[in-house]
Amino acid sequence: MKLILASASPRRAALLRQAGYAFAVHPPNLDEDQYLEKFSPQQLAAFLATAKAWEIATRFPDDVTLAADTVVAFGDTALGKPANAAAAREIIRFLGGATHVVITGIAVLAPARKIELGLTVLSAVRMRVLTASELDEYVRSDRWQGKAGGYGIQDAAPIVTCVGGSVSNVMGLPMTQTRQLLQRAGVLSATPDNNQAGHDAGPSV
Repeated sequence: MKLILASASPRRAALLRQAGYAFAVHPPNLDEDQYLEKFSPQQLAAFLATAKAWEIATRFPDDVTLAADTVVAFGDTALGKPANAAAAREIIRFLGGATHVVITGIAVLAPARKIELGLTVLSAVRMRVLTASELDEYVRSDRWQGKAGGYGIQDAAPIVTCVGGSVSNVMGLPMTQTRQLLQRAGVLSATPDNNQAGHDAGPSV
């Protein structure tokens, strides 16, 4: 029985590896943008995580598949990954000075053993207001690429602060809850459950 990470995210892989898990990576092929306006942000995160997990789990039914999806939400509006520099600039300017919510849906599947687990985790994040020159530099840096909301809390000199909940959730994989779900599916870490970086708590639903 292997653990499979159904994600192309280097941040999720790094968090899992840091937590002591051995796993294979098989990214799903799912058009996420088509679902943006069909669900509330929390429902969207849960739906996409489950859809990603099933796409890979059907290929590896004897193994345990882990998938996640992170949604940045301002009120009832889900903000996707910026398609280009202009979109990144618009999102960063829009979020500046405000507190928004980061929601990660987690799904763990092992079809051969009829295991289907999932939950969502919420964190509150505040973005500082960038000056015009800071915004220009950030957009030019391409740090926004492939990131929900156009930013990464793990970046050098981050433009956001986690003001409530799990920091690893904002990075894309809340490790406290992920570890709990994997344990229920029979997947254990090679390292003890401790206060290592990225292993933090947050409200889950």
